[in-house]
Amino acid sequence: MERSADDLGRVLELLRARGLRMTPQRRAIVAEVLRTPGHIAPTQIARRVQGEMPGVNASTVYRTLALLEEVGVLRHAHLEAGAEYHRADEARHVHLICQRCERNEELTVDEVAELAGLLRHHNGFEADLTHFAITGLCRRCARDRTATAPARG
Repeated sequence: MERSADDLGRVLELLRARGLRMTPQRRAIVAEVLRTPGHIAPTQIARRVQGEMPGVNASTVYRTLALLEEVGVLRHAHLEAGAEYHRADEARHVHLICQRCERNEELTVDEVAELAGLLRHHNGFEADLTHFAITGLCRRCARDRTATAPARG
């Protein structure tokens, strides 16, 4: 989804309202985040911004991402490969990550509603299933593992 200049202005205003200066580096990071569709990996954002502005430090990128999360623009999750961000309005999904082939599939929060109900029923736990990862084996790797498992006898 293409983000407009209005979106950039709105996000920069959210940061200004917190008393933050809008440095050229911070503006470039926010603009790159808004241009990035789907998953937002801090290292990718840092590389792209450093390509435009070689003096931008990776720690500035990480701090800006944290600020964007604080003001409600981003949400983050810890996946096998490290932290990833999504725009808050796109973060409502669950990752199924294969530990063997690293395949990554997504389920909507509606698809995992039954799990939330089970947790609530059995443990009284209100789970935030808006964005997290479940690791295991995908169908193909589980089938391959079963087919190559030694016979027990």
